[in-house]
Amino acid sequence: MSATPQELKQRIEANIPGAQAEVTGDGHHFSASVSAPAFKGLSRIAQHRLVYDVFGSEVGDRIHALSIQTKASESENES
Repeated sequence: MSATPQELKQRIEANIPGAQAEVTGDGHHFSASVSAPAFKGLSRIAQHRLVYDVFGSEVGDRIHALSIQTKASESENES
């Protein structure tokens, strides 16, 4: 079963505290832009690893490709 941008967005936001994600894709190749307070103080590589860890072995398999842009946000004020 193919993944959807909405599924990836929901999973990122559910697994990274305070994350806000925008995800686009065609069912196999995705691009995600994620901001989260959890990224503050982390290297870009560590930030990307947090996002990849949400999907584990699905990246390269069910999710053929995932391009990530990350940004540390100050705090999560919206619910």
